[in-house]
Amino acid sequence: MSKNTPFAITLDVGSSLANRTGSWRTVKPTYVSRLPPCNAKCPAGEKCQAWLFLAEQGDYEAAWKQITEDNPFPATMGRVCYHTCETACNRGTLDESVGINSVERFLGDNALAKGWAFTASKRESGKKVLVVGAGPAGLSAAYHLRRMGHAVHVLEAAEQPGGMMRYGIPKYRLPREVLDQEIARIEAMGVVIECGREVTDLEAEMKAGNYDAVFLGLGAHLARRTYIPAGDASRVMDAVSVLKGIEGQDAPMLGRRVVVYGGGNTAMDVARTVRRMGAEPLVVYRRTRDKAPAHQAEITEAIEEGVTMKWLSTVKEASEGVIKIEKMVLDADGKPQPTGEFETIEADSLVLALGQQTDLGLLNRIPELSVANDEVAVDAAMMTGKKGVFAGGDMVPGDKNVTVAIGHGKKAARAIDAYLAGCEYVEPKQPPLATYERLHTWYYADAPKTIRPMLDLVRRQTTFDEVQHGLTEENALFEARRCMSCGNCFECDNCYGVCPDNAVIKLGAGMKFKFNYEYCKGCGICANECPCGAIDMVSEDI
Repeated sequence: MSKNTPFAITLDVGSSLANRTGSWRTVKPTYVSRLPPCNAKCPAGEKCQAWLFLAEQGDYEAAWKQITEDNPFPATMGRVCYHTCETACNRGTLDESVGINSVERFLGDNALAKGWAFTASKRESGKKVLVVGAGPAGLSAAYHLRRMGHAVHVLEAAEQPGGMMRYGIPKYRLPREVLDQEIARIEAMGVVIECGREVTDLEAEMKAGNYDAVFLGLGAHLARRTYIPAGDASRVMDAVSVLKGIEGQDAPMLGRRVVVYGGGNTAMDVARTVRRMGAEPLVVYRRTRDKAPAHQAEITEAIEEGVTMKWLSTVKEASEGVIKIEKMVLDADGKPQPTGEFETIEADSLVLALGQQTDLGLLNRIPELSVANDEVAVDAAMMTGKKGVFAGGDMVPGDKNVTVAIGHGKKAARAIDAYLAGCEYVEPKQPPLATYERLHTWYYADAPKTIRPMLDLVRRQTTFDEVQHGLTEENALFEARRCMSCGNCFECDNCYGVCPDNAVIKLGAGMKFKFNYEYCKGCGICANECPCGAIDMVSEDI
């Protein structure tokens, strides 16, 4: 045996491996793969931990391909997703959550810069699917269906594809060139997108095109209204129309003093948008800031940019140049109640941001569809009451955001693929959750979260330049390496190094390990020294 060989690999087989010490164990170790909380919380169903593992090795293309197994919009989602994965991240209990969304944006931007393309299925199924709506749900469904080998025809009423990603999210959050490139990549697979083509009669469209199945991905483009007495000369508009108008050639004339009524993300988007147009926006909301449905980061950024907030207030009346406001108070249940105290505010226009709903007029001639509260009922496979007609996104019950819509599109595509094959898609059973309590965090080095830099405040107030910058490659690598690989072996070799009986067998890079139970005594040292909780001690009888 060479004196230069590392001690860890020079253990003589004449030791414990040759002299079996007998088995008196009652429990034995076994490797497990648990569900990381980030994966569990992603509405699009991304395998966050898997692509972070690839990214931290510098294999960016493989990481991007892993993301796009579930989500065709990583550069877009790296900008607009509210990253519920990070709120679930176990690292947040230790110090700060991993910047999963930041790394996703880096990978998405890297893919666009290098021209990475999607690959369509090599087989053609001979089946034809109609997708109504080129928003996140519709485009996600189209992408996945095309990968499965189906011909996909997307019809979109607007002049450009993207749905609420284009017409509901301002440019300072999502540059249009990013969105356009990611949509073009889907078209390059062979997905046909026809814009300026509104579907008014779904039954007639299905028969004319001889489609085998349909996916409905209609966005919530209609503004919810409320009755506010207004004079003939007062300017009252809805938030959706304002955002769409700004996206088009003719921006709406709102004046200098703009009151935005509402407390959601759309209200913040409108207020921040008109601020960039030189107006002085005032947001009026009937509850307190902590009760506002908008994300707190959106509210903070709006205030930084000069948007004024008026909490516990409601709009009672609008007349030329003046808005009448009533002061509210919260009762014991947290519900706003009127006080009878009023004030007037000078305003050139009032923008209502009270939520959106979907125009379901094209479904009127299909009695099998169940519609309630402006939403279409679907089953677990996203199929409506009409056989072969599926739906997702804003038009079905559930949360209304881009990530959820993308997840709906993927789920529906899998169900449609199975339907076209004459069977049903069965979701694979998920393994148990990888909880923080299973981790041995003393193995992980301190590593503060990398914060994405922001555009300077002057340009945020005066231009539509992108507000939030991306990470550098160095920072993205660092952030990916903060992942603790919860519940899944990342080949740290701890179990291999600490086993007193050499009962852990290393299978080679990427192949992990196995136990040799002929020599394992069930001492549990391996499980106690596994950083990510990927070893269970189970009964000897199992």
